[in-house]
Amino acid sequence: MLRALRKEAGLTQEQLGFNAHVERKFISLIELGHNQPTVRVIFKLAEALGTTPSNIMNLVENSLNSQKK
Repeated sequence: MLRALRKEAGLTQEQLGFNAHVERKFISLIELGHNQPTVRVIFKLAEALGTTPSNIMNLVENSLNSQKK
């Protein structure tokens, strides 16, 4: 999901990391599902992506709900 938002914004992992003040490697680990961001990081990512934290959480919720079906 983060990868889709990042690509939609036209950003590389490095650019997103720089804009959100987190390491590129951490972005990669989130996209691969190996790490989960804290609420603070979700806010930073949302700002860097030009969206809201609630939009990110809604996308996650919708994804999880569709996986249950």
